[in-house]
Amino acid sequence: MYKNVLIPVALDHETLVQRKLEVARHLLTDDGRITLLTVLENIPGFVSEFVDLKIDNHLTDKVAEKLQQAADGDQRVDCKVVTGKPGVQIASYAKDNNIDLILVGSHHPSAQDYFLGSTASRVVRRAECSVFVVRDDDS
Repeated sequence: MYKNVLIPVALDHETLVQRKLEVARHLLTDDGRITLLTVLENIPGFVSEFVDLKIDNHLTDKVAEKLQQAADGDQRVDCKVVTGKPGVQIASYAKDNNIDLILVGSHHPSAQDYFLGSTASRVVRRAECSVFVVRDDDS
């Protein structure tokens, strides 16, 4: 059983969130916590001069709202949005916040994933805690 479970939520893989939450609840101690985390990539410098930073804040707020909806009122679930490279930030967040299990989703790998690596594989390589990979049934 795990006390602190981190569930990274990619904006393009929202269909896995409920399944990952279900798995996390089965693996969680009675007094445990679940954190839903979305990592937004930084806006490149050459684009930032054309983007209003207030819009970025609205995006962060909208993503946080989506995470809250996914949590569906469960008081054991915290929702966080950070910026950076997902494969790095997820492992870093886990280390900095005493996470003992990362429950990451993954599609079935294609040849391109073996050469470039998916976010899930980057998390597995970098994480200092256990990582549970949930496969997407649709892949």
